[in-house]
Amino acid sequence: MRFPLRRRVSPEPAGVGGTVRVDARTKNLTKRLRPGDVAVINHRDIDQVSAEALVACRPAAVVNAAESISGRYPNLGPSILVEAGIPLLDHVGEPVMAAVSDGESARVHDGELIVGDTVIARGTVLDAAAIEVAMTDARAGLSTQMEAFAANTMEYLLQERDLLLDGVGLPDIRTDMEGRHVLVVVRGYHYKEDLQMLRPFIRDYKPVLIGVDGGADALVEAGLKPTMIVGDMDSVSDSTLRCGAEVVVHAYRDGRAPGLSRVQELGVKDPVVFPATGTSEDIAMLLADDKGADLIVAVGTHATLVEFLDKGRAGMASTFLTRLRVGSKLVDAKGVSRLYRTSVPTWMLVVLVLAGFLALFVALGSTPAGDTIFQLLGSRWDAFWSWLTGVFE
Repeated sequence: MRFPLRRRVSPEPAGVGGTVRVDARTKNLTKRLRPGDVAVINHRDIDQVSAEALVACRPAAVVNAAESISGRYPNLGPSILVEAGIPLLDHVGEPVMAAVSDGESARVHDGELIVGDTVIARGTVLDAAAIEVAMTDARAGLSTQMEAFAANTMEYLLQERDLLLDGVGLPDIRTDMEGRHVLVVVRGYHYKEDLQMLRPFIRDYKPVLIGVDGGADALVEAGLKPTMIVGDMDSVSDSTLRCGAEVVVHAYRDGRAPGLSRVQELGVKDPVVFPATGTSEDIAMLLADDKGADLIVAVGTHATLVEFLDKGRAGMASTFLTRLRVGSKLVDAKGVSRLYRTSVPTWMLVVLVLAGFLALFVALGSTPAGDTIFQLLGSRWDAFWSWLTGVFE
């Protein structure tokens, strides 16, 4: 175990620095991380979603107490941070989480985290070359992760076969989904871009909007009101929980629901508790399927093997089986923003608008009313020009 280093250094500033923001949970930290801050996290195997959330906050540097790439599998997060130009100080040791506090000024220089003129922790600065070496080693162990994923899949199937096959244990809900389209939003891969591209679909079909934890905030940020919020309630804001949506609290299989107390304290009306082994996005899809949804459109959910492994959780096997269970009802909107992007340049749009106005003027000039309007405008212009020349004379 590494311990904080209390070594004094030269007071001359060097490296990059800013205000320290520290949190063991990356998704909680990004809610209060501001541009120029130094993010101190404890995140083993930084995944793509977490890295993209950090990049969006534009911190001066990221300091990770844990291993950013442990070698279990080729996780995508560290390369995203480094490609964005954010220094990543890796594996400085868990004691750093208690050695620094929110609001302190710190800097990262030469592999060290420095507060004032004191070295607090030391680690390895990951660059593109170091990440490539670590990823090569991680790919060598991918077969082990595949075996573990397969074993977890079978274990989940045995535990939840009644729920998956027959819907046993699904709670009653107030939201009517019979024969309707349902949009399930998870704060995951490319969710913002894909949600933006789906606006015509939302406008035309008015689907039931289900936000999975932070996905409910994503709907609100997009100017939409979630119909239902599903999750363990650890990453959704208080204001969104009070928006009037039906709330389904994801509980452990033994009935424990840590998020229920928070929901009740906020005064949310009649929250529903759903005990299940899988993830919150799983139970959102299972609810939509069981309650008669005609189509389930998923935004930000996990779809590929790399994404299942990149999350680094054994429970992701449940999502794989849930997608098989939902079957043909499920349409994954992942990457729709990259599938279609307008390639019309701005200058062409300007020319098109000007051409439209020109056609309008020509059409008006060919009518008696238009001719009268143009004569009136000409008279006004002559009067203005006469006044203007008189001023200068």
